[in-house]
Amino acid sequence: MTLDPNQFQSPEEDSSPASGVVSTSPTHSRNGSRGLIQENPISRLIGGASSQAEASSPGFMPESPVKYRTMAKSVPPPSVGWLIVLSVGLMIVGLIIGNVWIAFSGSIVALLLSLREIWRALKGVIAELMSPQQRLVTVSILGFIAATIGLLQIAGIWRRVGVWYNGLNWDAVGATGEVIGAVGQILIAVIAVYVAWRQYVISKDLTIQQNIITQQQTIDSYFQGISDLVLDEEGLLEDLPLERAIAEGRTAAILSSVDANGKAKVLRFLSRSQLLTPLRRDGRLGRAILDGVGGYAEERDHGIRVIDIGVMLAGAELSGTDLRWIDLSDINLIRANLSRCDLVKTNLARSILCEANLSGSDMMGTRLFYGSYKTATPRSRTDMPNYTTGEFTGAVVEDTNFTGVDRLSEGQRYYCCAWGGSATRETIPGGCEGIPNQLGR
Repeated sequence: MTLDPNQFQSPEEDSSPASGVVSTSPTHSRNGSRGLIQENPISRLIGGASSQAEASSPGFMPESPVKYRTMAKSVPPPSVGWLIVLSVGLMIVGLIIGNVWIAFSGSIVALLLSLREIWRALKGVIAELMSPQQRLVTVSILGFIAATIGLLQIAGIWRRVGVWYNGLNWDAVGATGEVIGAVGQILIAVIAVYVAWRQYVISKDLTIQQNIITQQQTIDSYFQGISDLVLDEEGLLEDLPLERAIAEGRTAAILSSVDANGKAKVLRFLSRSQLLTPLRRDGRLGRAILDGVGGYAEERDHGIRVIDIGVMLAGAELSGTDLRWIDLSDINLIRANLSRCDLVKTNLARSILCEANLSGSDMMGTRLFYGSYKTATPRSRTDMPNYTTGEFTGAVVEDTNFTGVDRLSEGQRYYCCAWGGSATRETIPGGCEGIPNQLGR
């Protein structure tokens, strides 16, 4: 098939946007004159299709001069390997025929070429493993060592060291080494003991912290369990006899398994929730009666507590705890340790404090009795308390230690001196002069 060259458009017509793109390139004719050669549209179509096919093929990779230059730098020419092999072969031939110069030449060439390629590989590894700052520090250290050795050699110190070294008494040096080794073993043993001790201390601290966390979780579970037990769906107090018994059992278990701070937390929760306060009850249903101001009515004479602590705190360790505003009335605290406690506004009326230790505690506003201190008397097993005059409403303070208590009021001092006995009177701050001993012992 023959194409008519006259059917193609001129370059001026081909430059219009609507027409197909036909590239023209200047060329020289046989007689030297310049002209334009029009590109065949069919060949352009064939070339474009082949280019698209190459681009869409999976193995197609566009040429990248940068990549080729990088590969040329990183990959050694194949001729270097052959040169190393030939050099080694030349060295072997020289050794076989006994020609020293041939063997030496082959060895030198093989050595230099091998070192060159090894250095190329090591340079990349060093650049990857070490930063420029690290390489500089390493070279500086090596330079310092070399310079120090050189200066010692130039100054003659190295020679003197050699003379001194050759004149050493090696028997004495050996004995000294044994002594140093023994001392080193002793130091190692001391360090091992110290490390073991530190591990014990750290383990002990971790155990204490874990016990504190476990105790707090136990206390939180107790709070939630008591709340679910004594409250109904409407949030009102509903404490049937069986529920009160279960609540007291849980309280006894928690108070026997926590430390002093844990006991104080439990007591604060129970007191502020009015679970330790005697509440007025409905005569028929036995339910607590509201006081009309958002709380439950308190009744000291015949009220019933939701939880009766009783003897749960007898001999308890409560030293250094915060017991402010807690109702501890009618509780057996015999031989309890309440030293250095904060007892501000704490209600200890009708509690048993025989042989208890209250030394160093803050007793500002602490209630030991009801009524007047001149008419108040300790509790009795047989007589009913009179909360107006104070008879049989006071705490039992016989043989109680009040040494160094803070902010003890005059009424508290009078009551403790009158009803504490001779052992208690000796510990009262300010003395008990002029106050009669009502116990007579």
